[in-house]
Formats: sequence, C-alpha cells, structure tokens
Amino acid sequence: MSTAVILAAVLGGGVLLVARRVFSRRSSVQVLRFCSSMMRGKTVIVTGANSGIGKATAAELVRLQARVIMACRDRQRAEEAAQEIRQEAGQEQGEVVIKHLDLASLKSVHNFCEEIIKEEPRLDVLINNAGIYQCPYTKTEDGFEMQFGVNHLGHFLLTNLLLDLLTKSAPSRIIVVSSKLYKYGEINFDDLSSEQSYNKSFAYSRSKLANLLFTHELAKRLEETGVTVNALTPGIVRTNLGRHINIPFLAKPLFNLVSWAFFKSPLEGAQSSIYLACSPDVEGVSGKCFANCKEEELLPKASDDAVARKLWDISEIMVGLTK
Repeated sequence: MSTAVILAAVLGGGVLLVARRVFSRRSSVQVLRFCSSMMRGKTVIVTGANSGIGKATAAELVRLQARVIMACRDRQRAEEAAQEIRQEAGQEQGEVVIKHLDLASLKSVHNFCEEIIKEEPRLDVLINNAGIYQCPYTKTEDGFEMQFGVNHLGHFLLTNLLLDLLTKSAPSRIIVVSSKLYKYGEINFDDLSSEQSYNKSFAYSRSKLANLLFTHELAKRLEETGVTVNALTPGIVRTNLGRHINIPFLAKPLFNLVSWAFFKSPLEGAQSSIYLACSPDVEGVSGKCFANCKEEELLPKASDDAVARKLWDISEIMVGLTK
C-alpha cells in the first residue's frame, strides 16, 4: 500500500510539475506582452539579482531590452549569473551591469548609491528583492540583527539615498519584495535588533512586516512626485533562500520531490515583480501589495499609520539619516 501511495504521489507530482511549467511560461508570456514596449532602454536596479527570484526578474527585464543593474554582494556569482542571462536573452536584449552592494553594510549602501548617482542619468525602477531567511543569530557590520538589517534597514537606506534620482526620472517605480509570513511578525520597538531574545522565524516575519510598513509610509511621502511604490508577496518559491533551514538527511529526497512539484519556480515567483516593474495596469498605483499580479488584501497591522510612521522615524536614526 505504501509503495502504491508513494508511486501515486510521484506520478501526481510529475503531472503537476509539467502543468506548472506550461502555466509558468504562459504567465510569463502574458506579462511580457504587456511590457514589451515599456522597458526598452529603461534603467532598473535589482538587488540580489544573482540567484532565485532576483535573477529571474533580471533575466526577463533584459529580454524586454531594459538596462538592468544587478546589485549583488558576491561579484563572482553575479558575473556567472549575468553570463547566463546574456546567453538566454536572445539577440535583441538589454544591457546587464554588475555593481557590488552588501546590504549588511551601511557603508557599502552609501558607496553603491554614490556610484549610481554619479554614473546614471536616470533610474526608472528600483526592485528591493534581496533577502535573508531564518539565519542563525548574527549581526550586520553596523550591529543590527542580520534579517532586520538586510531585509529592512539596508533597503530603507538604499531607497532613501536614491529617491532624488528616482524623482528626477519620474514617472518611476519602487518595488518591495515582502512575504506572506509577515502575518506572524510584530514590531517590537524595544528590541528591534533581537538583543533580548531571538527567534529566527519571528525575526524574518518581523522584517517582512517592516517591508510592508515601509511601503505604506513611503507611498504617502511620495504623493504628487510621480514615483510609486508597491510591495508583493511571491509565495513559496524554490530558491536558495532557505539554505539556513536544516532538513534531516533521510527527509531530503521527499522534500526535494515536494518542492519540485508544489513550490513555484523562480520564474513563477518573479511574475509579480516583473508586472509591477512594467505593466501599464499599475501606472499611478501606489501603496498596495500584490500577489500573482493581483492586488492583495493585507492584515490591518501592515498598514498601521502610527506604527509605520514610528518605524520610519526610528529607521532613519538607525541608518544615520537623522540624529
């Protein structure tokens, strides 16, 4: 009986996998059809573009003839990813540029932004994609808990330092990659760096809630500027984001089967990022969150005005924008 069940699961998973691949490509083609004429020659920054959703997002935008700046911590991995993107993009493709960015270092963020402002005459889209998921307790170069420091504070500083360029380039767009796991997060203003206690799952959820609160507050501050900001939740995607999760050796084959059958591919996970970057459907739309290229209703805590404003003020102090 057990053998039959496993066989049925494998066959069912295989059928589902094939169906997902077909649906993924059709979804991608549909999104690209809307964007085909909008991204030609536009400059886009994608953080964490050397793997997973970020790489898939960069690849599709290059196909649309955008000028994509891959902002990555590991330059060698970024070079390898860029080479693959160029090879797969076809004859008519955009430009790929690689720049070093370590979101765990405020100095690195400053250096990156100074270089961008000096070299780039415009910036049309900023995609805050990079993230760390449930890592052991570690601190950033500046002493912040790693997940909160990279997922929220690094992107908070990055976005603020590039706002003038984005405004000069308007209409322009900011996209923030969050997660449905925000639902399990809370903003504890007394322990944002988890020095009193640390739970890696809670810390990740808190950083993703912070992404949504940041989006909510930033949208209000950008009214009448021509710059929009929206968030998205990609769903469960098969990437290396979960490299810090320990899976028992004997369970890995089953986990791999389940992930291939039921998790989204990076391309599927990137659909909302691509949609928000270039679709005319969201022109002028700001302060919203999307899932599967459709607006998603969030829990009230993700749009709490008072918490969002307080988080913004404290984040400004933490990254040194104000004293």
